[in-house]
Amino acid sequence: MSESSLEKKPVTRRVTARTASKKPAAPRTTSRKPAVPRTKRAVVASPIQEKPRPITSWLYPSLILVSFLLGILSGYAVWGRRPQTAAAVQLPAASTEAAGNESAGMDIAAMMKQVNPPEGYELPVRYGDLGPRLLESGAIDYNAFAAVYENAGDPLTDAQVEALKQGSQEKIVISPQNAHFLLNFFWAVGLANKNPILTEGAMVQNSGGQIERFASTGGWTLGTKPVTELYASTELILLIPEQQARVEEVAAAVYRPCCNNPTSFPDCNHGMAMLGLLELLAAQDASVDEMFTAAKYVNAFWFPQQSLQTAIYLKANQNIDFSQADPRMVTGQEFFSASGSSQVYASLQSGGLLPKAPDSGGSCGT
Repeated sequence: MSESSLEKKPVTRRVTARTASKKPAAPRTTSRKPAVPRTKRAVVASPIQEKPRPITSWLYPSLILVSFLLGILSGYAVWGRRPQTAAAVQLPAASTEAAGNESAGMDIAAMMKQVNPPEGYELPVRYGDLGPRLLESGAIDYNAFAAVYENAGDPLTDAQVEALKQGSQEKIVISPQNAHFLLNFFWAVGLANKNPILTEGAMVQNSGGQIERFASTGGWTLGTKPVTELYASTELILLIPEQQARVEEVAAAVYRPCCNNPTSFPDCNHGMAMLGLLELLAAQDASVDEMFTAAKYVNAFWFPQQSLQTAIYLKANQNIDFSQADPRMVTGQEFFSASGSSQVYASLQSGGLLPKAPDSGGSCGT
């Protein structure tokens, strides 16, 4: 995402609205993705101890390789692309020596399995009747939505068609194969659901009266109505005050590496999709801890390389496995905002922990 004049994206419901604990960063229009690493010695990194500094749109690309372009930049012209797994993308090695080094305790392939479990990660939530209601409300035009995947050579599965048309009571399992589907599905949920986070929060406060100018709003072209009519228009997910409070707490603390904004300022597709997921989790009585854990793994499938960078950093500096890492920490500003993620990258690069990612036969790339 970039800054200032953006063409972006949205979601909402009713109750007591809270936004991010910090003043949200100015809207943007570009977003990017992930990384990989290892070496002889662990790096003692200091970046994480400093307050992340916002980075400009020209500096971020120079620090983090963009491998996950879906709906970022202006939010347009990206339909039909499937995200790549971290193992399928390569970051520049710090040096030839570092790239070939087999560092003790740095089994990148094993770490990648923790970040993106090949069998997927089961979320404590079900679709319910959200799919049919999204179609009924006009938030999703089924034919246009299905065409995205058909044209990409990755048509919707029977289970996905059922979730959209009939609804489903099966637990949602996010995997390399359906991460793209879930990103777009929950983008529509977050955008259309009426919630105070959308009607009273940072999106409205930073829109200048033009809500359609964000990537999460202007970028949504798969509805049957203009986005200005869809935005926070339908009570898809009704929350009681306690559930709303949980959404606001988690949304204010969960970041994404395409910008410095928390989920409570969902100005890109990933933020809007995360908001929709958090609302559904809260409505189905997931606890705050369960919501943070879900966000940890969903972020990892949407931003696999940057999540792998985090895993490598934690292993090298604190001997913590990603699977055991505190969800609040790995989804938070110091690690998973654009500035925080770039500092993790810089720390790994300076320590020679950015070799080529191992090849994986289970890639879900295009």
